[in-house]
Amino acid sequence: MQRIRLRYTKRGRLRFTSHRDFQRAFERALRRAEVPMAYSAGFTPHPKVSYANAAPTGTGSEAEYLEIALTSARDPEKLRALLDESLPAGLDVVDAVEARTSGLADRLTASVWELRLAGVDPADAGRAVEAFNEADAVEVQRMTKNGVRTFDTRGAVVRLETHGEPTDRPNDQPCAILRLVVRHVTPAVRPDDVLSGLRAVADLAPPVPVAVTRLAQGLFDEETGTVTDPLAPDREAAQALTTADPAAAAKAPA
Repeated sequence: MQRIRLRYTKRGRLRFTSHRDFQRAFERALRRAEVPMAYSAGFTPHPKVSYANAAPTGTGSEAEYLEIALTSARDPEKLRALLDESLPAGLDVVDAVEARTSGLADRLTASVWELRLAGVDPADAGRAVEAFNEADAVEVQRMTKNGVRTFDTRGAVVRLETHGEPTDRPNDQPCAILRLVVRHVTPAVRPDDVLSGLRAVADLAPPVPVAVTRLAQGLFDEETGTVTDPLAPDREAAQALTTADPAAAAKAPA
């Protein structure tokens, strides 16, 4: 059995697809591309696909991850191209590696988000960001399946900052862009929770829905304060194998 890890995107109108919608589209793509999938046992076998920390419905993403199990080996890049061709534009498979390490989900400990606040003056956004960063705690409420829950958003936010002004502002209206690095904690702190926190500390209320995009997802490096590529350990392991045993590397799957 071979395991392949994939990075895919949710762009444009496809950001409104739910995780279940994506699952159905991806399983159809697997059949279209004739991928030799491994299946679970039991009365209702399912293709062995492991999804990790999907972005909320309505948010775009450049960094969604999943892992598939195959019954026969395939070249990761060729498989990526086949799957990308079999998915609608906007759901794009942009990276693939053979899994050579364990614990992909354990390496998804933080995300980098971009928040586009149309109709908000960048100076007002900057003052709200400053107030949020200076606060010791910023409590917000969210409805969960167990009722309304109050939790602190500030503790999960590693970095929140303004990021200049966009060049594609419609009708020359003001627009602020924020960059957010947030740890994956329990309960999860989502971008809309941080927006609620900005409203609580600085009365920042965008007049139209905020466009949210996940730019990166991976292991948070405490020393550098950055989010690292979760597929890098698999690439490094493959490179180490190539260096140690060139003959084995030459037998790469077609």
